[in-house]
Amino acid sequence: MPKINGKQRKIRIGLPSKGQLAEETLDLMEKAGLEIKKPNPRQYEANIPALPEATVLFQRAGDIAISVRDGIIDFGITGFDVVSEKQDQDGSIITILENLGYGDCQLCAIVPEAETNINSMNDIIKLKKSNQKTLRVATKFPNLTRQFFDMHNITNVTYIIAEGALEIAPVIGYADMITDLVSTGTTLRDNRLKILEDGQILASQACLIANRVNLLSSTSVMDIARRLLEFIEAYLRARDNVAVFVNIRGESMASVANLILEKDVIRGLQGPTISQVITHKGESWYAAHLIVAKSKLPEAIKELRSIGGSGVVVTPVNYIFEEEPESYRALLKTLEVKK
Repeated sequence: MPKINGKQRKIRIGLPSKGQLAEETLDLMEKAGLEIKKPNPRQYEANIPALPEATVLFQRAGDIAISVRDGIIDFGITGFDVVSEKQDQDGSIITILENLGYGDCQLCAIVPEAETNINSMNDIIKLKKSNQKTLRVATKFPNLTRQFFDMHNITNVTYIIAEGALEIAPVIGYADMITDLVSTGTTLRDNRLKILEDGQILASQACLIANRVNLLSSTSVMDIARRLLEFIEAYLRARDNVAVFVNIRGESMASVANLILEKDVIRGLQGPTISQVITHKGESWYAAHLIVAKSKLPEAIKELRSIGGSGVVVTPVNYIFEEEPESYRALLKTLEVKK
């Protein structure tokens, strides 16, 4: 076991304990080959058979960011919104893999629909000039909200830190406006609220984070970082692609490869893999293996047919591994350490 802050313990990975974020995180980990094994559903601890050196701790999303920041846990998956809110001046939290593909939301400045003359932050500024009353803003994100209002040079603001549903704050009169997370916008419409035109404070998705000091002080933590990034990144790269197998008549492997490389969609990652097809009729056929973006599949089929492609087979791709994960190279650069 590694020594972290002078104490020996297993490497800790914090994951969301409840809600949709928790469900989608468990799904991501399983599909990335890092399935979580929880002996008892009531326990807040689990393990990852693929990473026996590590233990999983289930926490609330906001607590994960705090625990990583304070070095209590080494890694975590949570929303970028809480990471940005809980970050300290030392940059103790490093986001080592952004945009895991779920948990999309935006932190926004929101006012009642009844405020027909307030549609932008500039309208707030005009209101403040004509009315010197303190602006009351209810929020769960006081740091990000304060930074946003400071950026617009709006002062004389009272930030009311609130828990639970914020939508009622302007209705019952304990705040003039709110900043809150928005995903579909249905709750806002139901409560007759609107987002200011330029009121997006932050766009957020689930992300993988780590503690800077723990990474630098333990080679075991760095090793886990590499393995987490290796498998999660390989899965994320693969999920938007498909493998395409096709037979093409041609004079040689080189001639078939040239036909493929002349096209825009079917070029593959570095290029096609070509092999000879042994036919009982003695015809000159070659098999090509390609990786194609799932969204470009109709175009790929069209291009393959234009060069005589036949018997096209399309299958899912589970992982695409690079020589070294791009995110790991970025982490090394961030930490300014050598391999």
